[in-house]
Amino acid sequence: MTTTLRSLLRLTVVPLLALGAAVVQAQPTLLPPIDHGSIAIQLDAIATGLGAPDYATYAPGDPTRLYVVEQSGLLRVIQNGTLLATPALDISSRVAPPLVPSSANDERGFLGLAFHPDFNNPGTAGYRTLYTYNSEALGSGATFAAPNGAVQNYKNVVNEWKMDASGVVDPNSRREVVSFGKNASNHNGGTILFGTDHYMYLALGDGGNANDVGPSHISPSGNAQNLSTPLGKMLRFDPLNPALTATSTNQVSSNGQYRIPVNPSNVASQTPEIYAIGFRNPYRFALDRPDRGGTGNIIVADVGQNNVEEIDRLVAGGNFGWAVKEGDFLFNMSTGNVGARSPGSPGGLIDPISGPLGTLEYDHTQGISITGGFVYRGTDIPELYGKYIFGDLALHAGGGGAPRADGRLFYADLATGEIKEFLLPQFDTGQLPSGLTVHGFGEDASGEIYALVTNTASNGTGGIVYLITAVPEPGTWLMLGVGLFAIGLRARRRT
Repeated sequence: MTTTLRSLLRLTVVPLLALGAAVVQAQPTLLPPIDHGSIAIQLDAIATGLGAPDYATYAPGDPTRLYVVEQSGLLRVIQNGTLLATPALDISSRVAPPLVPSSANDERGFLGLAFHPDFNNPGTAGYRTLYTYNSEALGSGATFAAPNGAVQNYKNVVNEWKMDASGVVDPNSRREVVSFGKNASNHNGGTILFGTDHYMYLALGDGGNANDVGPSHISPSGNAQNLSTPLGKMLRFDPLNPALTATSTNQVSSNGQYRIPVNPSNVASQTPEIYAIGFRNPYRFALDRPDRGGTGNIIVADVGQNNVEEIDRLVAGGNFGWAVKEGDFLFNMSTGNVGARSPGSPGGLIDPISGPLGTLEYDHTQGISITGGFVYRGTDIPELYGKYIFGDLALHAGGGGAPRADGRLFYADLATGEIKEFLLPQFDTGQLPSGLTVHGFGEDASGEIYALVTNTASNGTGGIVYLITAVPEPGTWLMLGVGLFAIGLRARRRT
């Protein structure tokens, strides 16, 4: 895209979007609106007819397959761009119940997937080993019970599995690594990944309900600030069976199923698995891949309460503020409202990523629930390199039986602190069509990114896996012109 075209887009799109966005929802305007940026993308549908795809990743050493997590319990495989008919794994009987597949608002189910870094290294303990993170029935109990002796309605579990060379998981190979009893159905987190240190990172929500209060929340500080519970924390541990890592000096967990490295003492004093604290619902986080020129940092998208969504850079031993703050605003646990914007205060709390041009947070006039993605380290869209691709579940929250709708796709500059919305010129409205909501993202071996969207519940067929690509050059001017015109019409209709 030329500099002249970028300038035209900035002059034309920004005022139109700002005109329409301010009246989308009856929410307080706390932060500037998210304007369209200068980067246009095309979304190529490589898989359709899914339920609610929410995460996708690749296995080390295998660039031909993308593994797609479906919330209802299927692990689907896209091989060389084609969706295979047979799933690699089916755990639908494990996740439902508690998941209610017919409810588009249920946050439980099959949520996370990670391959061990040694997946492709014969002779190692991690060879052909992968892990899932999912909700399931409580069964015989959980490694960590819900606080306060609250009723436990289900548990979230990290399970270990073995996969054969054809990409099929042995259903009899399951080993439960660690589990967490839950009272409320929301704030489950969802991501598991391995850092550059080869340890697993798992972020847990604060326990659910709202305001970090309720039956399974510790008073008066809430779970996210209390070191006696793993809820509201980033955890770090070695998920391999300790029997296979006998030479390790890391302590064995209380259930004997994993090892715990030395985590920062200021946060791990009571629960040694804790690596950082102060999260509300860090549903998605991602490693900025050093194998493709990235920093090795972990970028966390933490879902807000009623007002602010935020993006954080993980820091060992860090306190990310919830429920003292929501974003960089002071938070009132009694009312659920935010107070004054207070960057840097109180001391000792880590605010969202900021730069000379802004802070990576936005208010609920722009969306309702941040869906974290990945730092782009692919090659198809050079102008995106090093930027963080993410989205928001929906612009319209629904209510009164109305479905959530109109997810959005964004990119953020981690250095300047700017958030911009992608241009989507292939759609005549300039936005995702058919009320699609953004449930997750995926990354393949080459660093290209996928948007995972749906307009149905997890038992439906509205799910799509979109590959994010550059806009084809021959049609760029025409498509962008149509997109700009449509955005202008949309803005005028909202005023």
